[in-house]
Amino acid sequence: MMEKAALDSSEERNWLGDGQAEVQLAANPDTTEPDDGDRPAWDSKIQYVLAQVGFSVGLGNVWRFPYLCHQNGGGAFMLLYVFLLLIVGVPLFFMELAAGQSIRQGSIGVWKHISPKLVGIGYSSCVVCFYVALYYNVIIAWSLFYLGNSFQYPLPWEQCPIDVATNDTVKECASSSPTPYFWFRKALNITNSIEESGEFNPIMTGCLLAAWAIVSLAMIKGIKSSARVMYFSSVFPYVVLFIFLIRGMLLDGAMDGITYMFYPKLEIWGNVQVWRQAATQVFFALGLGYGSVIAYSSYNPVNNNCHRDALMVSCINFMTSVLASLVVFVVLGFRAKTIALQCIAENLGVLNMMYSNEPRQQGWPSFNVTDPSSVSVPEYRQWYTEYGSMFNNITDCNLEEEMNKGVEGTGLAFIAFTEVMALFPASPFWSTLFFLMLLNLGLSTMFGTMQGILTPLMDNFKLLGRHRTLLTVFSCVLGFIIGLLFTQRSGNYFVTMFDDYSATLPLVIVVIFETISVAWVYGTDRFLDDIEIMLKWRPPVVYKYLWKYVCLLAMIGLLAASLLRMVFKRPTYTAWNQTAASEMTLEYPSWALAMIVMLIVFASLPVPVGYIHSMLKSRTALDVPPQEGPGPEVHRELYTKCNSNDQLDSNSHPVSCEEDGVPPRTSFLLVGNEQYRLLPQQEEEGEEGEEEEQDTGV
Repeated sequence: MMEKAALDSSEERNWLGDGQAEVQLAANPDTTEPDDGDRPAWDSKIQYVLAQVGFSVGLGNVWRFPYLCHQNGGGAFMLLYVFLLLIVGVPLFFMELAAGQSIRQGSIGVWKHISPKLVGIGYSSCVVCFYVALYYNVIIAWSLFYLGNSFQYPLPWEQCPIDVATNDTVKECASSSPTPYFWFRKALNITNSIEESGEFNPIMTGCLLAAWAIVSLAMIKGIKSSARVMYFSSVFPYVVLFIFLIRGMLLDGAMDGITYMFYPKLEIWGNVQVWRQAATQVFFALGLGYGSVIAYSSYNPVNNNCHRDALMVSCINFMTSVLASLVVFVVLGFRAKTIALQCIAENLGVLNMMYSNEPRQQGWPSFNVTDPSSVSVPEYRQWYTEYGSMFNNITDCNLEEEMNKGVEGTGLAFIAFTEVMALFPASPFWSTLFFLMLLNLGLSTMFGTMQGILTPLMDNFKLLGRHRTLLTVFSCVLGFIIGLLFTQRSGNYFVTMFDDYSATLPLVIVVIFETISVAWVYGTDRFLDDIEIMLKWRPPVVYKYLWKYVCLLAMIGLLAASLLRMVFKRPTYTAWNQTAASEMTLEYPSWALAMIVMLIVFASLPVPVGYIHSMLKSRTALDVPPQEGPGPEVHRELYTKCNSNDQLDSNSHPVSCEEDGVPPRTSFLLVGNEQYRLLPQQEEEGEEGEEEEQDTGV
């Protein structure tokens, strides 16, 4: 087995400690490849691509990107997103793919391979993956609940229920509408604030158990079992999105929604917060920092074209976001048009009732007030603008105002979309399709997230690697037990907390250290050399400057902007007030703020702890006095890597690397396809040692 150092320059040796410039090969110097026979591999390239796409394309593409696009300048935000995707997202994504593929280890092993002092980066990735898995599976549980309720007609969120005691409509539902009432009261049975925990929601607890059982069964055999599920879970959402797009384009108001989505507002480019939101979306859309990208690519053959994969997956991810945005705004345009037409019908009804027995006064509308269906929104708005103030109890019906009510996250999926699907003919069919899509989007991302936890642990701890099934089942059981926090009546507020704060800052910190490790500790030139060995061609030199400067500065800027926003704007959450039957924004209590800080610190702590632990371990090793006496002799020879272009004949005598003018260097890649020469032995060995050295060929 081989141990090899990552760095060789004197400057970097000071940073990482001495004694890392040499490569040691034990026992048999003819061994040129690590023992990787037991490592799983993808059955085909399409299987790998589907896994990467399935992980990177998640719920955020459907319910986060469209909201950001609409709220931040439409087409202008999309151009900004593409710009940041090209100069930050793709280079970092390519970096993680190349690192995992070359070293064939999970996130812990990759950064430990560069230097033991960097091992904390991998552990931080595992912690963040576990955070995300905890609350992401709760969203899958919600999708299971709605999927189960879609097999009935009419859908249970189409109408308000009747209060048996009063034989009247439930007050909370009458004060809001059927869809938010079903979500907040029937599904979540939510409390008024995070401070009121409430009892466990038994139905959601059962759905969460089912969600973890699905994940466990799909992951129990590693990528062999999860990859088969990927064929369906990664492809099915695209089928549903195209079906919804075709159906949505036939709806009244569809073009209004698309116009609102793409209308460019270039002035937003001067807003720092818009840049922060775009960078954050790029960051999370590709799944950077989780370790899942590294884990998936580690199962690839070494000569796989990871550069093409980075471009392809990034392009598919962006096009999926655009497709999802089209679907969302076609549907929301229909919803806004429907609400506006209902508003017109109600106002014209009031107008008829109030003025039916009175003579027509000045400003009476020229259109037919007795037939609201014949009145368009522009006609009504033009009349209201000119004469509306002359009539009492008449309100404006503004389509733009409805579209400006941006909806994201659970509000989009479980309120806005469910409301629209209730208006479709054969509504149970469309509801079933939609929540099946959400379920598969969530599961494919969940598989990648769990792989980001399991692969590094199995690679780094051989005992865990030998008990893959037990580790998978134990992780899922632990996730379910901790996930019970989210099945309380106040659980939705904790989901919001984890989604907003548990992953954002720690992941940015992880990616900053990843970039520093590759660009400044290991060296971009060395990294590009290793990629050249893998791909048989050298990537463009522009990546060197993107990794060293652009990506690093962009990530540091994103970290600073996120920290400043947390400091100057106290964290808040949206709560549902049962009495008012409406949402309201509340500030987190002190204990919740402390919990947020602890989540961030606990996820970021492995990075400095790993560095300090490695430093102390190195010093302890140096302080141990050498054993007196000859001791058992171990036949061990020292090798160093020479110029990769040198071709050594097995019968030729080794020549010192310094003679070529090429300083010894170590490689990011494992030993395969590399040449090594013996290092000079100690003078004490005398002439006999020199003869052995001359007779040895590599």
